[in-house]
Amino acid sequence: MTTTLPAPGAPGASSSDAVRVLGLSDTEAIRAVLDLDPVASCMLAARVEARGADPTAIGGEIWSTGALADSLCFVGTTIIPLAGGPEATRLFAERAVEQHRICPSLVGPADVVLDMWCHLDPVWGPAREVRACQPLLAMLDAPTCAVDPAVRQVRAEELDQYLNASIQMFIGEMGVDPRNGDGGRGYRRRVAGLIEAGRAWARFEDGRVIFKAEIGSQSLSVSQIQGVWVDPEFRGRGLGTAGVAAVAAAVHHSGRIPSLYVNSFNEVARASYARAGFTRIGTFATVLVS
Repeated sequence: MTTTLPAPGAPGASSSDAVRVLGLSDTEAIRAVLDLDPVASCMLAARVEARGADPTAIGGEIWSTGALADSLCFVGTTIIPLAGGPEATRLFAERAVEQHRICPSLVGPADVVLDMWCHLDPVWGPAREVRACQPLLAMLDAPTCAVDPAVRQVRAEELDQYLNASIQMFIGEMGVDPRNGDGGRGYRRRVAGLIEAGRAWARFEDGRVIFKAEIGSQSLSVSQIQGVWVDPEFRGRGLGTAGVAAVAAAVHHSGRIPSLYVNSFNEVARASYARAGFTRIGTFATVLVS
């Protein structure tokens, strides 16, 4: 099934005319496109598989300017542009600006994200940070190293210890404190939700988190690992490699593909993931707007 619009850029056409907001009736067509690249599309597929393409149900709108395989963009708290050439990304950007709000980040396949940001930058910029090259990795077979048997799912009563490690990781990775704005209530709820869902993993030493990772987005076929962190005091001992391998092994056991993306400049993490058995299958980019 293919959904097609009139050619964008027709005389008198604006982004509002050329960009279609997809809905519940488009769910199967969207899923068919997402299935073409399940690892890259995991963040959106997790929403659509669970709730369909109804904007009110998935916390944002899915846009297209023509054939879905050629132009597809999710706009919610985060913008996830998955497909689009120069004209489509221009129209997506114009539509986003017309909504009179600024999304805090864009993430997805690097070529589409960076093209769209070129059009948004004059209005929304300058970005706080542009991470233009983030290798997208997947583990297609079992881990190639020993897994850490001490890494396990976090229990509800361990929220405070895990939350403390998560805050340290977030500040180091994103450069901002997730407690800003509401004193940390929202971030605490998010972390508690991951624990409740069985998607937070850690190794504890005397009640202290020394390794952590979590499964962020999870579709029917892919689990995206994120928030990988080792306590600075314990780095250089292989805990990151064995720990992420343990999480990946659990994902494999569930019948899904473990995946993650990493900053290109983080050579230590990239080497660790390679030792665990991850291979590069694409490139993401992230724009941190605010």
